[in-house]
Amino acid sequence: MADRIPLAVPDLRGNESAYLARCVEDNWVSSAGPFVTDCENKVAALTGRAHAVATVNGTTALQLALTGAGVKPGEFVVVPDWTFAATANAVCHLGATPIFADVTEESWSLDPAVVARIVDDPPGRIGAVVAVHALGHPADIDPLLSLCRKAAIPLIEDAAGAMGASYKNRPVGGLGDQAIFSFNGNKTVTAGGGGMILTDNEQQAAHLRGLSSQARIGAEYNYSDIGFNFRMTNLNAGVLLAQIERLDEMVREKRRIAENYDTAVAGISDLQPMPRASWAESSCWLYSVRCRADGQAQSLVRHMDGEDIEARIFWRALSGQAPYAHAPRRLTGVAEGLSGTVVSFPSSSSLTEQQQARVIATLGKWRNAH
Repeated sequence: MADRIPLAVPDLRGNESAYLARCVEDNWVSSAGPFVTDCENKVAALTGRAHAVATVNGTTALQLALTGAGVKPGEFVVVPDWTFAATANAVCHLGATPIFADVTEESWSLDPAVVARIVDDPPGRIGAVVAVHALGHPADIDPLLSLCRKAAIPLIEDAAGAMGASYKNRPVGGLGDQAIFSFNGNKTVTAGGGGMILTDNEQQAAHLRGLSSQARIGAEYNYSDIGFNFRMTNLNAGVLLAQIERLDEMVREKRRIAENYDTAVAGISDLQPMPRASWAESSCWLYSVRCRADGQAQSLVRHMDGEDIEARIFWRALSGQAPYAHAPRRLTGVAEGLSGTVVSFPSSSSLTEQQQARVIATLGKWRNAH
């Protein structure tokens, strides 16, 4: 059987090995080291931010960003219903409660009209709004930012998989009051594990950097707060720096892959490519389609698996799941309609033309059979 084609794997064709070797040679392998600072500076520059704080993963970055926004136990945080669990979990770990707001058909991200209704009639004090850039496609930030400004509510971008995307010609990560990236192994830009907080507030950045290092003051064992062990290691940062050097190349490849899939899917009436709004330039992190008929998503994934190709059903709405049964929600039915119907295809930036041709040919077999 042909080699299995994975969904999304790291593209490590740059200076990763050289930078890891330098970490070992210089003995900088833990949460202190020059690569960490280099990465923070480069990501801040890429997003037009004044400050960046590296963390061990995207979830901890979001938890710290919420802390920096002043979210306290007992408060509420608006999050999209259609998102990865980490978005809601970061809220819950702070003792706050997520309010699940529905998403739009236009971008599969937070619906500003729904958020406006929540802000006008909240269940309690809203500490923040989190806009997720779904699948690398930017959320419609301007109306969200406008209503958050009027209500004095911080807006945080969860740009976990969207590095390299832009909104109205502005880079994702530089739009809200704060933003976070994830550098997990399946992301376009990976550190193996890692995250980043972006902010323009110098005092906030210093506070969050301190909190991520157990809130230790100076060289003595004195502490300013109850802190966390959330700092990125220099080893991870070495990999990340090599990845950042190739960001434009990898995003360009992702977009080329998406264009090829667009052409292939255009003739299949039962499949809808993820919408790409005119005001957005997606990073095309994971190319995904929406299946229109019941059971088609499961059928498509099984068919791909039978041909040794990894495809995956993407997110399900969180509001209907047991861990979040207590949380308030304002829904329009879009997230529910997306649940169980969105399938992601192999989208690694290292995906070869031959591999993608095999995926597309397998998709054609599925269409003919169904």
